[in-house]
Amino acid sequence: MQTAILAGGLGVRLRPLTLEIPKPMAPVAGKPYLEHQIRLLEEQGIEDVVILAGYLGERIESHFGDGSGFGVTIQYSFEESPLGTGGALLRAEPLLAEEFLVIYGDSYLPIDYASVLRRLSVSAAGGALVVYDNRHGDTSVRNNIALGGEGLVERYAKNDPEAAGLTHVDAGVAALRKSSLRLLPEAERRPSLESELYTRLIERRQLLAYETRQRFYDIGTPERLKLIEGFLTR
Repeated sequence: MQTAILAGGLGVRLRPLTLEIPKPMAPVAGKPYLEHQIRLLEEQGIEDVVILAGYLGERIESHFGDGSGFGVTIQYSFEESPLGTGGALLRAEPLLAEEFLVIYGDSYLPIDYASVLRRLSVSAAGGALVVYDNRHGDTSVRNNIALGGEGLVERYAKNDPEAAGLTHVDAGVAALRKSSLRLLPEAERRPSLESELYTRLIERRQLLAYETRQRFYDIGTPERLKLIEGFLTR
């Protein structure tokens, strides 16, 4: 199994911390945050990792190297300027397996990742998105997902959180077929995984919903950083 980690964000909301280190390297419970993610992958037997790095990405490579010190094999894809989440995947395409997992370098979801990939593998879909029922609002993230029948995502409303019928949130993990990346425009247009690839898969009834009851955490703001620190410390 292979996992691609989107780790190229600027981390503006975490400044001044991220003026000197990339957001995924923010210290959490005594380690760079990204190390917690890689440990979680290694514990589940996922040893093939591709890190999609951007801003200060050399700091990430300097810490993890080829991954051998962490029980995994790491390859890197660097973007010289921001390409968007979809553009970063397009740039890394030569390194990607035919089916692979995608996780964000600033979120943490301790679930069985292999089951997400199996959900995709036994289907004819182009992707499977892990979604969390957020009707109680316990994540402090606005709902952005509406589910339809047959286990499909019906709508991904990243830019319209007030739209009717939104009950779930993107939990930060997906399984994709590499062939689905053909639906994205060229990387130079900075395409978005969320608002372009997912939308096009939804239009084709090709995006599965993988529901989880496991709450996810992220390090997007100082407040959320403290919350995940408490979780990982426990």
